[in-house]
Amino acid sequence: MVIGYTAVGDYLLPNIAYECDETLHFGRYSRLRQKFLKENHGGVYSEMLLSGSLWEHLAEVEDSCQARLEQIVSALAESEGVTESLKASDQLEWVRKMNNIRSRADEIVLAELIYTL
Repeated sequence: MVIGYTAVGDYLLPNIAYECDETLHFGRYSRLRQKFLKENHGGVYSEMLLSGSLWEHLAEVEDSCQARLEQIVSALAESEGVTESLKASDQLEWVRKMNNIRSRADEIVLAELIYTL
């Protein structure tokens, strides 16, 4: 492996660049995962960052979390009887129940996919 260098003043800096796919989507869950890895598993974080696999991992975590969140919300809404007819008859009750369901689903996703190694 040959590394080129660029002279900057009195220093020679290596020409190092990383490839990042511009189509990757990073959201709340990927930022939380990155923070968790950086603060609690520094070695794993550094290895993934240096090998170039961190960004793909974070995008995969984001997609997995969104899919799991939708799955849990729909299952909980169905089991608790939160339907479109409730939305039509009592909107405030529907909003209250859906916010409760989303909060619980979010906690499940965080525990299952974000804060585990």
